[in-house]
Amino acid sequence: MPTPDLVKAELRLTGRITSASNATFLGSIGKTQVVYKPIAGEKPLWDFPEGSLAHREVASYLISQTLGWDVVPHTWLRDGPLGEGMVQLWKEPDPEQSPVDLLPEHQVSQNGWKHVLKGQDESGQIIVLIHEDTPELRRMAVFDAIVNNADRKGNHILAMPHGHRYGVDHGLTFHHEHKLRTVLWGWWGESLSAEEVAGIKRVNQALSGELGQRLEGLLSAEEIAALARRCLQISMAGQFPAPRGQMPAVPWPLF
Repeated sequence: MPTPDLVKAELRLTGRITSASNATFLGSIGKTQVVYKPIAGEKPLWDFPEGSLAHREVASYLISQTLGWDVVPHTWLRDGPLGEGMVQLWKEPDPEQSPVDLLPEHQVSQNGWKHVLKGQDESGQIIVLIHEDTPELRRMAVFDAIVNNADRKGNHILAMPHGHRYGVDHGLTFHHEHKLRTVLWGWWGESLSAEEVAGIKRVNQALSGELGQRLEGLLSAEEIAALARRCLQISMAGQFPAPRGQMPAVPWPLF
């Protein structure tokens, strides 16, 4: 839970992230830098209930905490200058690191990277979408499968200086229908590690306790039930899920 100061102290706006599709602001609570997304600034979507994106961001943080992998920065709901919204601790990434990249085929290394897809640029050159093959990013891919993340773009992954990876922008999650769209497909079909399976089972078990109770205020009963089914299905299969269905497997744009 956030400290009382982070919930009650004044939230000051210091800037706006204009590239975001929904209203997204930089702010500060005392000396703590945060991101603030007011519910009033959410654009309606045809497939997600109106006014629910901030709640899904907080629910994603709760799943991250239950997994124990620190995938999502500390996230909570509180009032702000533009009404109630999601507030998340600001994380400053290392600009020299690129966990996900698009490169000409001849520049792609086979070591330490997973290949996701190929395409052509305007000149006809073959371009490859790749992501790093690291435990930190694997855990994020498992997390995305659990929460049914419909929008894991490359720039939604923050590369921290010492190797940790944070995922942000989790408003399009927890739909009861299959919606998984991600740039992190490099492990599909591979076996999950014992640690990864244990994390999924930990979430499924916690749904019958405090985690389930907290999610009831953030998600619908249908969405929580679908979350439990995904946890059970993925842990029993013991492998990364593969793309399926009629919808695109990757978000657009990719970054």
